[in-house]
Amino acid sequence: MDRRRTEKNDETSAQGRPTLKTLAFMTGLGVTTVSRALKDAPEIGAETRRRVQLVAKQIGYRPNRAGVRLRTGKTNVISLVLNTEQEIMSFVSDIIYGVSEVIADTPYHLIVTPYSRSQDPLDPIRYLVETGSADGVIISRTQPNDARARYMLEHGIPFATHGRTDMGLVHPYHDFDNHAFAVEAVRRLASMGRRKLALLAPPVGLTYHGHTVNGFADALSEVGASEVPFSTVSIDHSIEQIRTRTAQLMRRDIRPDGFVSSAAAATLALVAGIEDAGLKLGRDVDIVSKQSSDLLHLFRPELLIVNENFRLAGSELARSVLGWISGAAPGSLQSLSVPGEVLAYQRSTD
Repeated sequence: MDRRRTEKNDETSAQGRPTLKTLAFMTGLGVTTVSRALKDAPEIGAETRRRVQLVAKQIGYRPNRAGVRLRTGKTNVISLVLNTEQEIMSFVSDIIYGVSEVIADTPYHLIVTPYSRSQDPLDPIRYLVETGSADGVIISRTQPNDARARYMLEHGIPFATHGRTDMGLVHPYHDFDNHAFAVEAVRRLASMGRRKLALLAPPVGLTYHGHTVNGFADALSEVGASEVPFSTVSIDHSIEQIRTRTAQLMRRDIRPDGFVSSAAAATLALVAGIEDAGLKLGRDVDIVSKQSSDLLHLFRPELLIVNENFRLAGSELARSVLGWISGAAPGSLQSLSVPGEVLAYQRSTD
């Protein structure tokens, strides 16, 4: 009875929307044959499957999700859970693009599940799991001991994290090597004669805060430079807060002559604070900053850049979730991006 009802759901739809009956009429096949061809049923010939799927793509046929869920127990949904206040410079659009690119030729659809910093980050995960709203989940702002990852592991829902955990549990992830980023940034500044360095770090509590801070400290020791503490703000603070604290720091007698910045938006505020203090970028101080889009050199060509590819991150995370759903071992679905070289602006000679 349930099966008849789900087929009925898929055969009827809002006016103008292609249905299984539409496909059956256009291909001259029965509704049941069309339905099985769309699902790659082995009993349907390869040429028939190809013809049905081609027509379905041409007319924009999409299966009724309610019917699919009743029939298979799946939602065909991947949920990307995002903090609504995350960095706006390319992160959200690029990671969504990367995920969407991978799932475009699959039955899966992407939904974005937002939450705010005032909210318990576990709340949207509980909702997704308890309501069965998604077959797989992608999360960011990963913590060393992340309650969300533990909860999803306990409830058996496939997921991937943007960033690593450190709680002895195996799960898929994609991460950028922030330890290596900080090391290369310090080495570059030291090669330019910068000896007093400050770090504008990720917020305390996130895993990549520790990776970045440790890389910065290791490299300082390696090159014989000293740290000028700058822990009153992180890249999570507002642009105005970072600008104000930077200006205060740069007006002191002992001030940094080099910065390592973990985010492009925060770097804009660093530059503003440096200039508020009457100092000049490239003369009095240099900055090595991460960025995810080619914007910082347009803002100040003196900036030194390391690129982080969020589109790649989205693609890798989507592949990881789909892989786990398909039965791959979680430990085989982990990837780490190594930072490229520190880039300086090259003026055209034309």
